[in-house]
Amino acid sequence: MKIAVFCGSSIGENPEFAQATRALGHYLATNGVDLVYGGGNVGLMGVVADAFLEKGAQVYGVIPEYLKDRELAHQGLTELKIVADMHERKAAMARMADAFVALPGGVGTLEEIFEAWTWAQLGYHAKPCAFYNVNGFYDKLFEMISNMTDSGFLKPHHAEMIIHTDNEAQLLSAIQSYQAPKLKWS
Repeated sequence: MKIAVFCGSSIGENPEFAQATRALGHYLATNGVDLVYGGGNVGLMGVVADAFLEKGAQVYGVIPEYLKDRELAHQGLTELKIVADMHERKAAMARMADAFVALPGGVGTLEEIFEAWTWAQLGYHAKPCAFYNVNGFYDKLFEMISNMTDSGFLKPHHAEMIIHTDNEAQLLSAIQSYQAPKLKWS
């Protein structure tokens, strides 16, 4: 199984973010999971890649040419694919991955996981999408998702398709047992 991880290209202010990222990477790698990620060697991206590599997992990076030098592309990966732009990066990661997980990060992290979730909702894929909620990082986002549902803009079964937990074992178990809901317009 290959899991695409979206996360910050910075470490963040709370050391728990990097600690939890490293622990999750070790846990997933030890349980037979390989990593697909954005290819960087900085921030949580570098932490998660190194954690998988430390446990002998395969790590596949996908980085746009424009960001290759800016994000200091990781040179120790199983495979580093250089693509033209962010659109190609996301499409390549989506093809390679069996599931998608967002760790703490910024607007790019949200954009990537939301696109994967949207594609799942529309039936472009039936892969699980998850938020690894380190230290309650995504609590307010889940409140917003509840508000979207309560306001009639998101069907409850599409809100419920998102996995969210701060527990490594629960995350992997939920991904492995995931069943996609019916399509948006079915």
